[in-house]
Amino acid sequence: MTKTISTQTKGLKGTLSIPGDKSVSHRALLLGAIALGTTEIKGLLEGEDVLCTAQALRKLGARIEKRSNGLWAVTGTDAFKEPESVLDMGNSGTGVRLLMGLLAAYPVTAKLTGDASLCSRPMKRITDPLSKTGAVFETTDGKLPITMTGSEKDVPFEYTLPVASAQVKSAVLLSGLRKKSPTVVYEPVACRDHTERMLKAFGADITVEKDRQGVNVITLRGGKKLTACPIVVPADISSAAFAIVAALITSDSEIVLPDIGINPLRTGILDVLLEMGADIAFENKREIAGEPVANLRVRSSSLKGVDVPAEKAPSMIDEYPILAVAAAFANGETRLNGLAELKVKESNRLQAIVDGLTRNGIDAEALPDDSIRIRGKGNKACGGGLIEANLDHRIAMSFMVMGMASESPVVIDDVSSVATSFPEFISLMNKAGANIHDYRD
Repeated sequence: MTKTISTQTKGLKGTLSIPGDKSVSHRALLLGAIALGTTEIKGLLEGEDVLCTAQALRKLGARIEKRSNGLWAVTGTDAFKEPESVLDMGNSGTGVRLLMGLLAAYPVTAKLTGDASLCSRPMKRITDPLSKTGAVFETTDGKLPITMTGSEKDVPFEYTLPVASAQVKSAVLLSGLRKKSPTVVYEPVACRDHTERMLKAFGADITVEKDRQGVNVITLRGGKKLTACPIVVPADISSAAFAIVAALITSDSEIVLPDIGINPLRTGILDVLLEMGADIAFENKREIAGEPVANLRVRSSSLKGVDVPAEKAPSMIDEYPILAVAAAFANGETRLNGLAELKVKESNRLQAIVDGLTRNGIDAEALPDDSIRIRGKGNKACGGGLIEANLDHRIAMSFMVMGMASESPVVIDDVSSVATSFPEFISLMNKAGANIHDYRD
């Protein structure tokens, strides 16, 4: 397979349009698929992950089409039908886990699978709580492929999240939509709340309150039919993070990123980069369809190492690979804490981060407490390594960014996974001044 090489560049410039938020895109399709009427979605991410969710929902009876004006239209179905073939969710952990939650309340049987990476990821964190609602799951090892049969059993259900996971929280909430009895989720550590926000937009009866211990108590009173509504998907902060770090670590750079989602439960990466000394300006702050957004102006910066506490992880779990690259170009030591969840992502990202940095001349190590220590080299020479992406889009993009600021080029063995979340990444960065292209030995 053709490899990809990223070489040093200076002066990233321009206004870069970042694709729509993947988390919001999945949820817009899923809720639109069961709502009365037709939901129009502007800015839907057209990456492979989201398109797999759309195709699965079509097999279940929803009508989903892209119109000539770029809007996506989703006409909901009152009752899912049993799919005639396997629901292939590709590489999407969000898509498959949320879909299992939605299907848990429908008396249909469906088989779900995915690519090699997705089939290696744990699903018991979803199937265990959903089994308590009456859904039945057949699996050999707690992973995909899984055959599930939903249940119309109507009983109150309460669940305390054992880990800060928006996917688990969302799956449990979605399983309660058709039940008149309440579904209550206790959330000791707050994580992204796109599902709660969007459920309100579609007319669900959902409340979020704090108890005396500061725990979020999320109560969904189901049995109310959702109603279609227009959705505008903000630009994805997780995708924007690659362009942000690229501009920070390359010299003479200044870029503008319009309409970036700045949901406070998603912006840990911005908080940490600002603490490191990043020059990031927030312009034209506003709200779109219930989600806060802003235009970000990013300029080259001299970064310093910081200690990132474990409490930050829920608000930036997907951004640690690119944050690690920023730390490699910072002055001083950075420590990233509370990274156990990275071991069960598209790849073992914790190890992939350390391996990638080490191969490119950076002193980095994984510590026994699931943290990573990185001794940054400032703007000193590094690079020259070959990265094994292991079908992980965020690892592939992070080390393409590293190559942009390294004296020696960085080579990535396979960047095909980038299509799952940011298909235009290479062309967009090259247009801004990067030099990323195919490479043959």
